[in-house]
Amino acid sequence: MCSWCWGYRPTAELLFDNLPENMSRENILGGLAPDSDEPMSTELRKAIPGHWQKIQEMFGTEFNFDFWAKCEPRRSTYPACRAVIAAAKQQQEAKMTLAIQRAYYLRAMNPSDTETLVALAKEMNLDSNRFKTDLRSLDTESELQRQVSFARNSPINGFPALTLKTGSRLRRVRLDYKDHNTTLQHLSELTASGDR
Repeated sequence: MCSWCWGYRPTAELLFDNLPENMSRENILGGLAPDSDEPMSTELRKAIPGHWQKIQEMFGTEFNFDFWAKCEPRRSTYPACRAVIAAAKQQQEAKMTLAIQRAYYLRAMNPSDTETLVALAKEMNLDSNRFKTDLRSLDTESELQRQVSFARNSPINGFPALTLKTGSRLRRVRLDYKDHNTTLQHLSELTASGDR
């Protein structure tokens, strides 16, 4: 639910499609904003659409600004994170991530609401009863906390972020919003240097 992640998505897809064969990828949920039933502050309700506008101007990313009129925004991204984990239990992690982003940025749906997440699971033809159970399970919560902790202890300073594990070392990877080749080059340099 980070708008910069949505803006980076087309370049990220090119990057991931062109990773070297000897490199594997693992998605980690950063968490961003814990559970809250409180309406988003006035300051954030003004600031976030401004970020959307900036991203749209910089990258041509599509946004549906109706979200801010139709929904009651909350600064609460953990429900969406749990939905990704619940969908992963049905081998649909990537599809759920994209569905949540499209719901939020293009369809003016609120992914902080459980009803939205369940509706997306149904649209994806997931086993909705299993999804609802997994969404609330302690196992899902434990996995979310593991991933959030990993992200917080990683050498990153915001989202989106990329890291590379070589040997026992985790290093930050250069991210270019417009050109995936910049990142591929940096990955090449990092792997050439090994665990030094």
